[in-house]
Amino acid sequence: MTLHWKLVIDTVDAPTLADFWAAALGYEVEDPSALIANLLAAGHLDQAAVTEHRGRRIFRGYAGIRHPDDPFDPTTGIGRGRRLLFQDVPEPKTTKNRLHIDIHSDPGGLAALVERLESLGATRVREVDKGPAGHWWVMRDPEDNEFCAT
Repeated sequence: MTLHWKLVIDTVDAPTLADFWAAALGYEVEDPSALIANLLAAGHLDQAAVTEHRGRRIFRGYAGIRHPDDPFDPTTGIGRGRRLLFQDVPEPKTTKNRLHIDIHSDPGGLAALVERLESLGATRVREVDKGPAGHWWVMRDPEDNEFCAT
């Protein structure tokens, strides 16, 4: 049996971090505005649970991104495949991540990938060169979550 899953990432500013990761991975930011409109009209959602980001209504404190080739529910805007969900939490990040994303470059394209990620708001932490075993950069996203560009 295949299980459906999503990776949930704690954030300080879910919509902004979703924008970063969508651009970094070539994913699409989910658009829940139709779902929100239906829930508001039916009285199942309080207006305080909603905010606006980049001209769309979104759930306050949440933002999802999905792979552009994977299916999604057109009624809710929620992806049914490879998906990351960002959720705001009250506590700050305090230690190294126990889980991280690796972004793979095309052969010979690591420098261009690192530069592109920096232009989106990532920062370089350190370069790792293990010779034939691999070469990559440890980086941080705009909220200091570690990831690798390989």
